[in-house]
Amino acid sequence: MPIHDWTRVEAGIFHHFHHGWIEEIQRALNAGLLPDDYYALAEQHAGGFGPDVLTLKGPSGDPQASPPRHTAQGTGTGLLAAPPRVRITAETDLEFYRRKQSTVTVRHVSDDSVVAMVEVVSPGNKSGRRALQAFLDKAGQVLESRIHLLVLDLHPPGSLDPEGLHGALWEHLTGEEFHAPRDKRLTLASYQSAESLRAYVEPVAVGDTLPSMPLYLEPRAYVEVPLDPTYQAAFLGVPRRWRRVLEGDTV
Repeated sequence: MPIHDWTRVEAGIFHHFHHGWIEEIQRALNAGLLPDDYYALAEQHAGGFGPDVLTLKGPSGDPQASPPRHTAQGTGTGLLAAPPRVRITAETDLEFYRRKQSTVTVRHVSDDSVVAMVEVVSPGNKSGRRALQAFLDKAGQVLESRIHLLVLDLHPPGSLDPEGLHGALWEHLTGEEFHAPRDKRLTLASYQSAESLRAYVEPVAVGDTLPSMPLYLEPRAYVEVPLDPTYQAAFLGVPRRWRRVLEGDTV
């Protein structure tokens, strides 16, 4: 299914879709994409950051947990080790960002460890300087705590984020600029936070089919999140009146 132009509808309609999409993503993760000792929860909160999906790892002593499984070929169940297939990769020394921070507090939602988060960007994240700065600060705290992050931004850049939220976040974290392709103004970005900070970026546009994106669970291992099928399933929950608006001419 092609990515729709969400500027055609008011923010509340995307908010409705947003809830459906995060439910579909966490359902897909829990239905077999995650190894047995990991699980996903929707709409939890950690350290003041409001991620849409949290991925957690059970205690190492959990008798029900099985060891992680890896496959370099990118097939089968378990964690993948092959490099993600994305258009843009960038890396920076995580110490650069760590030196800029004074205190970082991330509260876990349970006794289990938060290892990754998924954030579906909403129009509210770009509604003003304060909202954008809050997003950047909280995302930075998450990555500083070595929690991996997947950000899905299906809204076009505005005056506050002329290169999209990834561009704003990358400059906030590293001081380096990111320039999105002129014909691909929406951005999917996966952040691997370990000894260094690495970003895997896939620029997309209205009308494109969403690719799968990596969600890192360990420093060198990830699962691929099936964005297109989960997007399709969530879109069916949008009222028909608004689906008709969104399915109009997207050129």
